[in-house]
This record gives sequence, structure tokens and C-alpha cells, in this order.
Amino acid sequence: MIEFVNMRKEFSGKPVLRGLNLHIKKGETISLVGTSGAGKSVTLKHMVRLLEATSGELLIDGENILDLDKKGLAKIRKRFGYLFQGAALLQWMSVYDNVALPLRENSRMSEDEIHERVEAVLEKVNLSLAADKFPADLSGGMQKRAGLARAVVTEPDILLYDEPTSGLDPVTSRTIDRLISDLQKDLGVTSVVVTHDMISALTISDRIAMLHQGTVSEVSEPEEFLRSKNEVVRDFLDSQCISPNFFEEFPERILS
Repeated sequence: MIEFVNMRKEFSGKPVLRGLNLHIKKGETISLVGTSGAGKSVTLKHMVRLLEATSGELLIDGENILDLDKKGLAKIRKRFGYLFQGAALLQWMSVYDNVALPLRENSRMSEDEIHERVEAVLEKVNLSLAADKFPADLSGGMQKRAGLARAVVTEPDILLYDEPTSGLDPVTSRTIDRLISDLQKDLGVTSVVVTHDMISALTISDRIAMLHQGTVSEVSEPEEFLRSKNEVVRDFLDSQCISPNFFEEFPERILS
């Protein structure tokens, strides 16, 4: 569905992506992991062309979106929902209005139809009682859930998550993980998650891609990833005290 082909990106002559190749399957959840500066968030932003590649191709259903004009890009972006690292809620708007904004800006739905859709999404992320609150009144976890509601309210084909559990306590992080898993199952979306949180990556992902120095060092299913002989993968797992027996130690896979 989504394919990076020899993607390169430089900032002021400094390479960040160095010929990245990655194929993301329709309907899967794939996590991009790696140390800071590996190119994870840069990769994510290229999918909606918040950044322009230096060279290479980015194919969505076989179409190179790097060649699209403004009109074509606007059309392709409607297929995406994006949860930003800091939730990126508008502080002067209520939770309800933040979630309704994409529908008001980019659809022809009536206000009654918008209300029905927003209420349903807020219920899905357990924020119905917070609809009239403002972002400053919310905890970090609630802000992430509100951002997630806004990302899914347009019923996108593809969901992009930039560090969805960053800055959250472990209990709240697992709540966000459950929401990501439930939304993937309920909506059948393709999900791409950038994360430093290996517990999250291991429990929500169909596959995990390890980025290192701007390229993909390994892509594999969680169980295979845990037993990888790749030195970069092993060092990354060891740094978080994640053993090859992770799933035996946590047989409920944490999300249950």
C-alpha cells in the first residue's frame, strides 16, 4: 500500500534519510523504532509531505505522491489521520470543537451529521464527559485521546502516530496502546507508529521496523524482532531491558 523507494532527505546538506526502503502493507500496524536522529519522525512526515524528499519515491497504491500537484496532494491527504506528538490541540477550542474541526473544514456534512460523528468518536476514546472542556483542563493522557479522536473522525484509510505514549505514565501508555489496537481492529486502517516505547511497539504491532542512520536495519514480526541477531536491534532492546522472552514474561501481552 505504502512504499518508500530509495528515499533520501538532507537538511542543509546533512543526510537524515540515506536511501530508505520500506513497504507497508494494507491494514497492518507497523512501528518505526530507533534511537533519536534515526529518521523516524522524518519518515512519518514524508507520508503526508510535511517534508519534501531530496530524492527517491513514495508510492501510495502505486502512485508516487512526490509528483502530485497541490490539488492531488490535498486529495491524498484526506486519506490520512495524524496524531502529533504533543496532540496539537487548539487551546482556544473545546474538545468537541477540536474533534469537529476537520469535518467542518474538509467536508460538506451538516452540523447535525458532524455532531453525531463527533459524539460517536468521543465515546470510542472515552471522552464523552470531556466534550466541553478545554485542552488546558485535560491530563496528558486525555489530550492524547482527544488528538486521537480528531485523527480518526474523518474515517481515514491510514493513521500516523508520532510518539503516542511519549510523556505518559506506564498505565496511561497502555491505555493508549489499547485504543490504537482497538481502532485498528474496528476501522481496518493501516497504522504507522513512531515510538521509543518498545513495550508499545511489541504489543500493538504486526511488524516492527528498526531505523538506523537513515535506513531500515530490520523489519520483522514482534516475536522475530525479539530474537534478532542484528547487533543494532540487540543493543536497542538491551537498552530498554527487553529480553527475548518478553512474551513468556508477559503472556497476556499487556493489552488484555
